[in-house]
Amino acid sequence: MPYRNPVPTVDVIVHRPDDKRQVLLVERKNPPPGWALPGGFLDYGEFASDGAIREVREETGLDVSSRLYRLFHAYSDPARDPRQHTLTLVFLADSAGTPTASDDAADARFYSLDALPPLAFDHAQILVDYDAFLRGTTPPPRR
Repeated sequence: MPYRNPVPTVDVIVHRPDDKRQVLLVERKNPPPGWALPGGFLDYGEFASDGAIREVREETGLDVSSRLYRLFHAYSDPARDPRQHTLTLVFLADSAGTPTASDDAADARFYSLDALPPLAFDHAQILVDYDAFLRGTTPPPRR
């Protein structure tokens, strides 16, 4: 019997360098609908940080290769993605550029943590944890 493992993904909280409460979101072209952090599936043989940089570039046109500065948290809830069980590594990066939606993103723009659109996956929880982190509270480990 072959092993069944979660599929590895990456997501990136890209914020403005002068306002960490302004985060970049992309509107998804494909199901599930909603807005999401830039991110996606890792390619075989790819470092997670390189996948994070690639996904931001593919979906928003922004280069965060010198601005990716921290691994934030891992999320592995089997129900986090309705398509399949995924495990994501979430990175932090800053960017002052203007995003341009491309690849599987219909739109890309910065939103305040206080005025977020409807989010896909578990990205609302990720951003709640990020907000707690900004306020000096360490997010609890997620199951």
